[in-house]
Amino acid sequence: MASRLLCFNKPYGVLSQFTPEGRWRGLKDFIDIPGVYVAGRLDADSEGLLLLTNDGKLQARISDPRYKMEKTYWVQVEGEPDEAALERLRKGVQLNDGPTLPARAQRMEAPANLWERDPPVRFRQSIPTSWLELVIREGRNRQVRRMTAAVGFPTLRLIRAAIGPYTLDGLVPGALRDAPLP
Repeated sequence: MASRLLCFNKPYGVLSQFTPEGRWRGLKDFIDIPGVYVAGRLDADSEGLLLLTNDGKLQARISDPRYKMEKTYWVQVEGEPDEAALERLRKGVQLNDGPTLPARAQRMEAPANLWERDPPVRFRQSIPTSWLELVIREGRNRQVRRMTAAVGFPTLRLIRAAIGPYTLDGLVPGALRDAPLP
């Protein structure tokens, strides 16, 4: 069987597994390809790029933190992070399970062609929101959310835009495409 690598734009409310659980849907609602497995996870309340493959070695290379494959996130946060907050993210922040590796962090405009989220993100009239691009090489549980909270800017919306060279470009939520093998 030939190796395959798939890019999937995981919608909000979908687990990184084929089986649904509780109020969350599973990947089987979107993907009907036998023998493919998720390479890395994305929380149900996060959106964006998920890679799937039928190649166990490739799956390990993508998801194992030892390989430090960069993951790029677009993060909508509550408030407007200043340079000091960005610098803390760049140096790594202390979380309850230890310090994070340094991240690349910068402010960005809202992503172009951004789809509406269902349900929409909560907004408060008195508190502005802004977008960050955060690039990390780890993948701890809810790491990006915990990092932005640690510097005082809670995450409202989290979209994984890229894993290594693979991106969301041209993929609408729920869409799937074959990707070139590394």
